[in-house]
Amino acid sequence: MRTMRLIVFSTLLSAACATQTASTSATPVIPASDAAAIRAVFDTTAAGWNRGDLAAYLSAYTPAATTMGRTGLVHGPSAIGDQMRAYFWKTGRPAQVLSYDHLEIRPLGRNDALATGQYILTGGGLPDRTGWFTTIWERTSAGWRMIHDHS
Repeated sequence: MRTMRLIVFSTLLSAACATQTASTSATPVIPASDAAAIRAVFDTTAAGWNRGDLAAYLSAYTPAATTMGRTGLVHGPSAIGDQMRAYFWKTGRPAQVLSYDHLEIRPLGRNDALATGQYILTGGGLPDRTGWFTTIWERTSAGWRMIHDHS
């Protein structure tokens, strides 16, 4: 199932890139309701992070989600949570407040989307930390969820 999903995703991504290269029109626009739903999940992750609720932050990920960690590819929300605890939640709470900026959401297909933006970590008596991210989303029975996070 995972291999098939990756093949389908690769095919969709290739088709999207080919369409963009061949087209002189503007970037395809994701329906407003889908973009709003994905933005709402981002809002949920930031709110969960900021109140110290790691489970709320992790609720954005599908069970098979992957993320790029400091040691390579990390599989599943549990391992993603372990990564967060090791680097950002050393005291059981995040050291800084999370927000997002420059969020752009583009369709990759009817049930898949690409979101890019900037994460911003501030406060806690620490220097601000920012970075860029790319996330891949899919429409699930639970709503839009991340299948990959490259931050």
